[in-house]
Amino acid sequence: MTGMDQLVTDDTLFNGRLVCKQYKSGYRFSIDGVLAAHFCTPAPEDSILDLGCGCGVIGLVLAYRYPQITITGIEVQHELVLLARKNILENNMRSRITVIEGNFRNTPELAAPESFDLIVSNPPFRKQGRGRVSPLVQRARARHEIDASLADLVSAAAFAVKNRGKIVLIYPAVRCITLIAELKNHNLEPKRLQPVYGYPGHADASLVLIEAVKNGGEEMHLLPPFYIYSKKNGPYSEAMQEIYQ
Repeated sequence: MTGMDQLVTDDTLFNGRLVCKQYKSGYRFSIDGVLAAHFCTPAPEDSILDLGCGCGVIGLVLAYRYPQITITGIEVQHELVLLARKNILENNMRSRITVIEGNFRNTPELAAPESFDLIVSNPPFRKQGRGRVSPLVQRARARHEIDASLADLVSAAAFAVKNRGKIVLIYPAVRCITLIAELKNHNLEPKRLQPVYGYPGHADASLVLIEAVKNGGEEMHLLPPFYIYSKKNGPYSEAMQEIYQ
């Protein structure tokens, strides 16, 4: 089955005020996208680009939290483009969110240079050939750098963001140095970095949230850790609960 022939589930955020349809057996959004959306701090009327938007969850969360902004998503997988557009209609956000079908590697063909105030992405975390690849093609393409690499992503962000505009990414902590080096290679200066841990006392951060500024000065703020759970095998932390509310 392809596209909307696949079984779809209705999932909600903000106590049911936001609906996000997902394919039951395909790629499904995770905490990562929700964290990335909440790490963004757009100004009123900002124009935002979501690179690799999937089912559109980041754009939906941002549009819900910031009623004056507009969002454009770029997504290479046709079936996810269909789903993202259905989510936009379901939440009455057609006037504020647009999804373009295409590979963000080709962003210069899909968007004007320096046309967005903020770029956000929850990109594939793993290089090709690293880790277990899902037998489901949709999930594999979302998790591994099959369609585009980290360098492609950062290059696209640098092209599309305005001078002094922001880039927000969520990425594995173990690849943090690679990410920072790639950002700096494109004159995207890291400004805020927050490590994300599973729970207090966990030995290593699993993810990092990072904000960079195009042609910004050299000054980065290391933020306190963010804990997803209150304890090992416990419920969500208060901070995580607040995000979902």
